[in-house]
Amino acid sequence: MIHTVATTPFDDQKPGTSGLRKKVRVFAQPHYAENFVQSVFDSLDGFAGQTLVVGGDGRYLNREVIQIVLKMAAANGFGRALVGQGGILSTPAASHLIRASGAFGGLVLSASHNPGGPDEDFGIKYNIGNGGPAPEKVTDAIAARSLVIDHYTILDAADVDIDTIGEIQLGDMTVEVVDPVAAYADLMESLFDFAAIRAQIAGGFTLAFDSMSAVTGPYAVEIFERRLGAPQDTVMNGTPLPDFGHHHPDPNLVHAKELYDRMMAPDAPDFGAASDGDGDRNLIIGRHSYVTPSDSLAVLAANAHLAPGYAAGLKGIARSMPTSGAADRVAEKLGVPLYETPTGWKFFGNLLDAGMATICGEESAGTGSDHVREKDGIWAVLLWLNILAVRQQSVAAIMADHWATYGRNYYARHDYEAIAKDKADALMAALRAKLDSLSGTANSGGTVKAADDFAYTDPTDQSVSRNQGVRILFTDGSRVVFRLSGTGTEGATLRVYIERYVGPDGDLGLETGDALAPLIAAAQELADITGYTGMDQPSVIT
Repeated sequence: MIHTVATTPFDDQKPGTSGLRKKVRVFAQPHYAENFVQSVFDSLDGFAGQTLVVGGDGRYLNREVIQIVLKMAAANGFGRALVGQGGILSTPAASHLIRASGAFGGLVLSASHNPGGPDEDFGIKYNIGNGGPAPEKVTDAIAARSLVIDHYTILDAADVDIDTIGEIQLGDMTVEVVDPVAAYADLMESLFDFAAIRAQIAGGFTLAFDSMSAVTGPYAVEIFERRLGAPQDTVMNGTPLPDFGHHHPDPNLVHAKELYDRMMAPDAPDFGAASDGDGDRNLIIGRHSYVTPSDSLAVLAANAHLAPGYAAGLKGIARSMPTSGAADRVAEKLGVPLYETPTGWKFFGNLLDAGMATICGEESAGTGSDHVREKDGIWAVLLWLNILAVRQQSVAAIMADHWATYGRNYYARHDYEAIAKDKADALMAALRAKLDSLSGTANSGGTVKAADDFAYTDPTDQSVSRNQGVRILFTDGSRVVFRLSGTGTEGATLRVYIERYVGPDGDLGLETGDALAPLIAAAQELADITGYTGMDQPSVIT
């Protein structure tokens, strides 16, 4: 029986760059999740009888919200729902399932790299039929609907068994519980030379993969241990847990310190990697050799032709604006276009759909290709493994060769977290107010060549996205970028991106902190970060 439930709007349901993310206690309020799901459905047309993909990263509240979504999907007229067994679907696996099944779209339940647990974070993201995050016109419609919603519809029915593979009827909708791993693993095997990687591992090559007690555990065990023959202890923290085992599942040098320490030890494996809460980000570390996400994107693009799925070459490379320019130099050498987009994978989706780009990446540890419409952590690890198997060099040697060819972009991101939103907004407003007067001025970083507030015109549909981050560009090619992140759940996060380029003939062996010290001082001078935030140091440096 379908129930129509009267409700009142919440004023905080505007999706960010990757859906709606809030604390669990917020989502657990009566009607909160239901209001948002109904706002999504009310903003869509033509889904009657169509298929909806549903799954998440297994975090706290995942199973409960999946039941709400299924009952509301049935009440709203979907004909079929595909659910990952146990409610599990990594974000890239969900994207693949949407595309492979011809689904109308999908609801991915995740707060990505944010922590999980009863006092931590939860999120819901709507992905469209191409498998990618909803574009701004859809998220804007969802936000507008959430402010006026007065009812939602839900089926009065028992909870669905989502732990047993098979089909069950829920009202007029069929729910199919599917293996969350198999189809994704098959896709990976079609793109990469598993035989070469297997032979490398059989010959003594060692690796460690940290799933951070998050969603990639089952995927990593199936691919690295079962299909590629790595030892059974290769996957660390491989069981997904609702609180991620009290890990903060963000694959950076702060939160993946266990892996970092292992990779810096005298007896380190040859290769180490990690992924995040929902499986779309990655961390790459060779033995005694950390690879920045920006450098990883550049190396993957330069060597992608070594993998069967990319042997024909790249159509183009895309990176988010805050990501370093390392990939730009690869694109120039390959003779392919380079696209600089705002932060948010949805901007890459248009380029991928149009066949204008093949590989995309963000400095926030996300890389991917046209195989899905999301960033993909395990994909990046497998492409690295394929390159290592073909080139028969260490990660450190590959990085040295790359810098000797293209030069090196010294790069870091400084995050100032949980700032009062009014303070963060005031800092950005003050920066924007003086942009016109900065050109030609000098500070600790050197002479400012130009300053702007990044705007992007999408080449596929000519849509314009403004106010995407303040850029301070120096005469020597260095830059400092300031932007507020849309992925947190409390307060605001100020992200400061600092970059200095050194050519192939320059000093390629500097410590990153030393190379960037003048620009770090310049960022403080330009934005008075301490004055606005009260923070003397960043919360996290990556």
